[in-house]
Order: sequence, then C-alpha cells, then structure tokens
Amino acid sequence: MLTSQVVRPSYRPYLTRVARVARLSDSFLRVTFTGDDLDVFGDTGLDQRIKLLIPFLDGSVSDVGADDEESRIAGDWYARWRDLPNELRNPMRTYTVRAIREDDREIDVDFVCHGDTGPASAWVLRAMPGDEIVIIGPDVRSPNHREGVEFAPGAATRLLFVGDETAVPAVTSILETLPTHISASAILEVPHAGDALPVTTHDGVEVTWLAREGAETGSLLHPAVQAWCARRGFGGDDPDELSDIDVDFEVLWETPDSAPTDGFYAWVAGESSMVKTVRRHLVRECGVHRSQVAFMGYWRAGRSEGV
Repeated sequence: MLTSQVVRPSYRPYLTRVARVARLSDSFLRVTFTGDDLDVFGDTGLDQRIKLLIPFLDGSVSDVGADDEESRIAGDWYARWRDLPNELRNPMRTYTVRAIREDDREIDVDFVCHGDTGPASAWVLRAMPGDEIVIIGPDVRSPNHREGVEFAPGAATRLLFVGDETAVPAVTSILETLPTHISASAILEVPHAGDALPVTTHDGVEVTWLAREGAETGSLLHPAVQAWCARRGFGGDDPDELSDIDVDFEVLWETPDSAPTDGFYAWVAGESSMVKTVRRHLVRECGVHRSQVAFMGYWRAGRSEGV
C-alpha cells in the first residue's frame, strides 16, 4: 500500500496533450503541452532536460505507466519502455523545457524543424491541439528533482554560452534568469537570419546570432569563439590536461564536479564535433580550467539519438 512517506524518483512520465503550436521562426516551433499532473512538474528552469516519447503516425504512445501511480513511484518507466517490442516502442528524444506554468498545468518546448529527417521534427510539423504525447520530466515532490540541470556557474560573474540551434532553448531560458550583477555573452549559431529569437534580459547580457545560410553546422562558432577570447585577452601558459574523445564512439558530456567559486564560467552545447573543437580551444589555447566549463554534445551529425 502506498504511503505519503515514499521517496519519489526524480523523473516520471506525464501523459500530456498539445494545447497550442506557435511558429517562432523558419526553424523554430513552440509547442505548449498541458496535462492534469503538470502542477507537480519540477520547475527548475535553466537548461532542464526532459525526454519525449514521440507518437507513431497513428498517434499512439507507449504505455510506460504514466497513469499508474504505483509504477510512477516505482520509477520503472524506462524498463517498461525498453521491454516493449520494437513496433510498440516510441522513439525517445531529449529536449529542454522553455517555460513552465504549474498553475495553468502547462509547459512550453521549443523544437528545431528540419523536415521529415527525424521522428521529432516530423511529428511537430503535423502536431495539432489535442494530440497526446508522453513527457518524461522531474517530479517536484522528489528530493532529487533538480537532476537534468547542468548549468552551475557557482559564484562566477562572467559567463560565456556557445551553442547551435539545438542549444538555443536552454541558453535563452538561462539568460532570462540571470541576475544583474552577472555579465554574459552568448554566441548562437542558427540556420537562418530570421531565427534570431527575442530574449528578455538585462543590459549586461550580449547575444550574438550567427546565421549559417547553408554553411556547415558549427562552422561559424569556432572562429567566433576564437575572436571573443582574443578580444578579452584569454590565454595561458599552463593549459589544463585534456584527454581526446572520439565523438563517433563516445559521448562528449563533461560538467564540473563543483561550481566555480569566482571568475569565469562557460557553457557549451550542440553538435558533438563542434563542442569538441570549442572545448579544445577554451581549455588548451585559452587556458580555461576544466572546472570552469560545461561541455555537452547534444547530438552528432549523421546520427540519431540512441534512445
């Protein structure tokens, strides 16, 4: 028998439905989801990761215990999803919460649209109000509900954000929460000039949008970071040790074990080979210690997400 003393897992499935779909630009769509249980969705903001079980073409979604309280408390959603036969196992993709309104039982998720090349992009282009989808997200009643947030600047007051379009929702969410004593620069690469989205923040935050317009993904970010570091006098004679990572076979995901106590902090996310290049430049060429940088390979060019 369930009791109020049970410790809930950090993540749980939520059965939701599409409330609204809004076109933000050529490449970005915002979907607002609603669900009866979203009043307990963990409102951590920042770069809060969630997973979506992308519905099949007929609209069906995997049964992972979203409407089963015992299953939710047991935290067995992933085992249930993994054990389903292939034809009943919905594709799973990782996204960032753009906004949460618990009182309205709504969350916003911004999607990058790139045609029918992936299940999530194909789904969002045909998404309509009322369509059901399962979201795996934090439960505010769990003591560990802040899992899935990597942004941890500690006492740092000078911040740098670098990302391609897949990192835009996380970066813009973070920028809009920064206190006025923190200065920040964000360098964001997007497919087209019209994809530069409005960001509400204070005067100490600078956002630079780089439009590829057909260039290779990530190709504009490295030189922009080089120029940014050069303007600010970054450089060191004693670079930190940095092991090589083969992004074709390994996941590039490295965050500091502890938050910086002062000074500088960088947050870099997007396509893995781009992240690797920027990582090498910041650490090896600019002398930034690894404890001051979060590196996250969100995706790999030519490969889909594994789960």
